[in-house]
Amino acid sequence: MKMTTTNMMDMFEEGKVLKICAPMVRYSKLAFRSLVRKFDCDICFTPMIVAPDFMRSVKARDSEFTTNEADRPLIVQFAASDAQTLADAACVVAPFSDGVDLNCGCPQRWAMSDGYGACLINKPELVKDMVRHVRNQVDNPNYTASIKIRIHKDLRRTVDLCQKAEAAGVSWITVHGRTAEERHQPVHFDAIKTIKDSLSVPVVANGDIKTLRDVETTHQLTGVDGVMAARGLLSNPAMFAGYNETPLECVWDWVDLATNQGTPFTCFHQHLIYMLERVSSQPERKVFNSLQSTAAVIDYLHNTYGSPDTQTVGLTVFLEMTLQWTAVALFLYVEIGVLLILCLPFISATRWQCIFQLRIWNKMARFWNKFFLAMIIILIVLFLDALREVRKYSGVGNGKEANLHPNMFDHLHMKLFRAQRNLYISGFTLFLWLVLRRVITLINQLATESGTTASLQIKAECANQTAKKYMEDNELLKQTLMYGKGDKATAEGNELLRSEVEKLRGELKGSEESLEKSQSEMEAMKKQSDGLTKEYDRLLKEHQDLQESGDKKDD
Repeated sequence: MKMTTTNMMDMFEEGKVLKICAPMVRYSKLAFRSLVRKFDCDICFTPMIVAPDFMRSVKARDSEFTTNEADRPLIVQFAASDAQTLADAACVVAPFSDGVDLNCGCPQRWAMSDGYGACLINKPELVKDMVRHVRNQVDNPNYTASIKIRIHKDLRRTVDLCQKAEAAGVSWITVHGRTAEERHQPVHFDAIKTIKDSLSVPVVANGDIKTLRDVETTHQLTGVDGVMAARGLLSNPAMFAGYNETPLECVWDWVDLATNQGTPFTCFHQHLIYMLERVSSQPERKVFNSLQSTAAVIDYLHNTYGSPDTQTVGLTVFLEMTLQWTAVALFLYVEIGVLLILCLPFISATRWQCIFQLRIWNKMARFWNKFFLAMIIILIVLFLDALREVRKYSGVGNGKEANLHPNMFDHLHMKLFRAQRNLYISGFTLFLWLVLRRVITLINQLATESGTTASLQIKAECANQTAKKYMEDNELLKQTLMYGKGDKATAEGNELLRSEVEKLRGELKGSEESLEKSQSEMEAMKKQSDGLTKEYDRLLKEHQDLQESGDKKDD
């Protein structure tokens, strides 16, 4: 996607000292550029890109040059040894940047042996030709072509180089105030001032810029139009915003930007090593430098320094729980709730058994044992892990390690507290899980025993009623026959027996009548059967006669 190009020269004409992020191999990539822009950096450079490789390989172009709409103003720095290759590379990146810069200052041996970097300060005519090619072939009048150089021991040669580049149309020149052979020697600000005074184009100073005060001092000493920082920004990306040390906000901004943009762990970690170098002790740096994953780094930052949201309220970090322990705590609350419901006094065991016998529970019962065992194993593992953490931090606090950081003592005790909390949560959850299983088993057993007891009670009541009736009848008979007194009682007993006999006789008579009726019906059926037999014999005889007469006719 084509982006709108910023007129870089207008920025120099505003009269302020521009603050610029230097090209840094492996470090000044998109995520880091996005970070320093949040802290008052005016212009950013990409890492140095070798122009022939960039033009030869699509893979190199995709990996070495990444940007987005917010990444402006942006200068792309190339290492090149011939004018046309540089111009071709500039044309490729022109739609996505605001200018290109020719590296004429890299002192590394591999670069100089290939004709790149600081060796170009000894080839002023080639530099002049490269600048002219870029200016002529990039179809954008606002697109800048700059160079970044080191100085010669003979400063006149450096001034000559710069004046020839200016004549070729260079937009501005960045001067690193050291020779190609110098590394950590003091910067030659007088040389930078001499170059600035010899040119009409803007000049940017580079070298030993570590604080915002250094920016102001360099400007006062040299009168330059801008100041470029490299290692100072690596150690403190918020330097241009006036911070003397990397603020915690900047650290977490880097974590967010790097993780969102997929920065490789090595680069992500190395930037944090630079940022935390001034604010951490040697033992702390040793621990931090040994971390091997993004998750470990983020956890270390949370535990040791906190986050912007918890900088003033440490209790939030102090009580912070990871996702797995939040899930375990939630499971513990569910267990407590289920146990309270199962113990409600107005829901009987029989009713719970009816609920457990619903179809949905029958389907789940097939997996219940497996789920129960799986949870036992998970909770035991978490319990042992928490126990290990408690042992790890229990002995910390009284030794020299407690003085590693002003807040390290509290952070270590916070870790111990969290480990103890996790130990209690996992242990109590495991205990309640076993209790829950036992309670459900006891409810089912109680419901079964209650049902058996109720059935036995019903049978016992039926047997009692039958025995009671029998005893009442027997007692009545005894009173009537054995314990009766006088003729009246005997007469009443005889009358009762007589009525029973008459009743039996009536039933017998009815049975006899039914038997007689059945016999008469049987006799009728027998006569009918005899008649049918005789008719059958007659028909059979006629059939035989007809058959014999037919045989005679045939003869």
